[in-house]
Amino acid sequence: MTVPASYYLVLSAILFSTGVVGVLIRRNALVVFMSVEMMLNAANLALIAFSRALNVSDGHAFVFIVLAIAAAEAAVGLAMVITIYRNRETINIDRYNLLKW
Repeated sequence: MTVPASYYLVLSAILFSTGVVGVLIRRNALVVFMSVEMMLNAANLALIAFSRALNVSDGHAFVFIVLAIAAAEAAVGLAMVITIYRNRETINIDRYNLLKW
């Protein structure tokens, strides 16, 4: 008994929507980064579901690339959050004005 690909795609859409809501509503930088990671994992789940449904292994290669990019994004993003917290003593993204003149 196998699970249809549509179930995985619905779960992926729910995870992606939850990530979008987290990015748009939350003001904590760490929660925003976790929401972006959730969106990337939802995309990975959709890629794997399509890969299994079509019986091709190209989706697995794309997932590996997306995971590598997500790991780099998490490392750089966390380093930026730590640096900004040391300077500003807050991680509320409404208080960041570093890119303004």
